[in-house]
Amino acid sequence: MEKCGLRTCAQVSYQQAEEQIYMLTGIRMGHSTLHRLVNRTTIPLAESKVASSHASLDGGKIRLRVETDDAEAKSSWKDYKAVSLGNGVYEVFFQDNTALQTWSIAEPLEAEFIVLGDGHDGVWTIARTFGGEQVPQRIEVLDWFHLMENLYKVQMLDSERMALRRHLWQGEVEQVWPILKGMRTYQADCFRRYLEKHRHRLPNYGAYQREGLGIGSGEVESLVKQIGERVKITGARWKPENAPQILRLPTAYLNHSPRLSICA
Repeated sequence: MEKCGLRTCAQVSYQQAEEQIYMLTGIRMGHSTLHRLVNRTTIPLAESKVASSHASLDGGKIRLRVETDDAEAKSSWKDYKAVSLGNGVYEVFFQDNTALQTWSIAEPLEAEFIVLGDGHDGVWTIARTFGGEQVPQRIEVLDWFHLMENLYKVQMLDSERMALRRHLWQGEVEQVWPILKGMRTYQADCFRRYLEKHRHRLPNYGAYQREGLGIGSGEVESLVKQIGERVKITGARWKPENAPQILRLPTAYLNHSPRLSICA
């Protein structure tokens, strides 16, 4: 029953978990009981069985309770970092980049390793040392879909956009500058600065795709979305000491952790 409670709480609120368990089993586990069960359960960090060729990194937010007399400031949003290894192993860390780096060093990674991200500085700070010394060749790659998202923010002719897209897909960044040079809009200036900042993270995406290498961070974005569906339930605010556990619970569920797995 505890495993049933943990699996259900990983997906829905404690109140909904109480209702679902009662409906399916006829056994009443109160939402307060489920809350205590989750908080006292030890969830070990995920461990990869095989070496991974790439990882994607992203960040999310969780709403915390704030102990204050100010009625206008009863909650605050704090960041967490999520990781998806290329072999389908996920993990999440609440305001603890050191623990994230320590975990990455313990995981088996290939010597030539790709780290994918969406452009945020916090992601690349972690990416620079992800995996430690076991990764002598670490390659940072800007997520293709975020690159395109920024391209489509710039007003231009369809022919210009298609030309830019083609050059970027082939890693021909030097061919991009002449096309952008004549554009004098604020959005175009932003896109130029964006490309300059991430120039070394723009590979030949087409070649990467043909070789079966990662070009997008969709795996980790899906993870953040699924975690968000649990922790951002309307009105939900978490005690800071409980935040790491409720973030890791849906992650453990997605990892088929033995603590939650029906096959364990």
